[in-house]
Amino acid sequence: MIYIKNLADHVDQDVTLKGWVYNYRSSKNLYFLELRDGTGICQCVVSKSDVPDEVWEAAESLRQESSLEVTGNIVEDERSIGGYEMHVSDIKIHQVAEDYPITPKEHGVDFLMENRHLWLRSQRQWAAMRVRNEIIYAIHTFFQERDFVQMDAPIFTGNAAEGTTTLFETEYFDEKAYLTQSGQLYGEAMAMAHGLIYTFGPTFRAEKSKTRRHLTEFWMIEPEMAYYDLEMDMDLAEDFIQAIVKQVLDRRSKELEILERDTEKLKATVENDFPRISYNEAVETLKSDETAELLDQMVEDRQEERSELMKEREEIEKERGSAKKWRKAQIDERIREIAARIEQIEEDLRNIPGWKESALNFEWGTDFGGSDETILMMQYDTPIIVHRYPAEVKAFYMKRDPEDEKLALACDVLAPEGYGEIIGGSEREDDLGTLKKRIHEHDLPEDLFDWYLDLRKYGSVPHSGFGLGLERTVAWLCGLDHVRETIPFPRMLGRLRP
Repeated sequence: MIYIKNLADHVDQDVTLKGWVYNYRSSKNLYFLELRDGTGICQCVVSKSDVPDEVWEAAESLRQESSLEVTGNIVEDERSIGGYEMHVSDIKIHQVAEDYPITPKEHGVDFLMENRHLWLRSQRQWAAMRVRNEIIYAIHTFFQERDFVQMDAPIFTGNAAEGTTTLFETEYFDEKAYLTQSGQLYGEAMAMAHGLIYTFGPTFRAEKSKTRRHLTEFWMIEPEMAYYDLEMDMDLAEDFIQAIVKQVLDRRSKELEILERDTEKLKATVENDFPRISYNEAVETLKSDETAELLDQMVEDRQEERSELMKEREEIEKERGSAKKWRKAQIDERIREIAARIEQIEEDLRNIPGWKESALNFEWGTDFGGSDETILMMQYDTPIIVHRYPAEVKAFYMKRDPEDEKLALACDVLAPEGYGEIIGGSEREDDLGTLKKRIHEHDLPEDLFDWYLDLRKYGSVPHSGFGLGLERTVAWLCGLDHVRETIPFPRMLGRLRP
């Protein structure tokens, strides 16, 4: 079977492509079909003078997303999508689709989410899923090449890993069970058997949050390493992120172009070391005069950009009245882009005063919110690693800093451009007595953690690990505004279908 991605190998050959109509248009005695087959899009040109009447009639009957087989000769044409097109000699229709609900016109997010099973076929969603697949491949490549063993943690658990307030509770025969928040505790047990392991699976958080960074079901990659301290943990996290970004840049340039991603910003991640700052330094940065000035300048920049966009929209709307059909289509698309950007600018202008107040009044000892992370990252072009957080805002299993008991040996990797935390990790508490104390301090039932405490009774060692959220990473690398576009079927507050 011939796929569109391999057309370079079939120039001047007659081939058959199988797929769906992505778009179509006619011009006198020519019919132009854009065929997609899952690997790419190819323009297929049907000439009325070169095909039998039944083939021409078949072309005229097609609608968006009709399924078909198209046979013809492949020619190189740099003006066409992908650089190749087909001169059609035959068409075999499998089904003429009904009127397709998703068209090139503007659709609201709610409509698109209700039709997510169809929205996945659009070019931008196709590109995002291809990048997601590449990230997954890069993750496995990175760990397998470093002799990590992939292992699986259970989805049903009897205890919490990240606190009890965000657990999905369910019945497990005659017992109470929860959907896992993390595979980390089990990962520690597996690391004591294999030294270097990673888990890769779905996790669940019952957070009633509607932010652009949150899903209730998402995928986590969680390595655990015996005999690793915090510094080694941070080194691995940095190498890991750089390897993922490099592979995506090397192998998914076409998809990033479709997504209109500024790859120069991603290249900075590969080419530079990640700055490492303590929580204390991060707090000082948030509360600094420089940050306040940066936010004030942002307001001015956003207002200026909004004025320029509104002026451009007014000019092209005047042009539209006398424009040709193809130019009207271009203008309509640009108007949609301008409207979306202005909406984002206005949201920023509403938010920035609150961000500024939150930053200037930030209290030491509290965790960073999304706006705090966004403000902090405005001053960096690459991810940064923030380490040594207040122990009170971190999980019970995180080891305390021997130089300051108020701090946990924890680290977060924050992505630039407002994408926030993509990795959270720490050195784990390896002393039995101290771990028991922490469990009681967090009001957790010790009996549910008896197996976890065993790890500190039988050959306890220093060890560390971290978790990377796949969907946030996809959002960052693709430049997507919301994580709902990073997973085939997102689960969010109020979203359980399709």
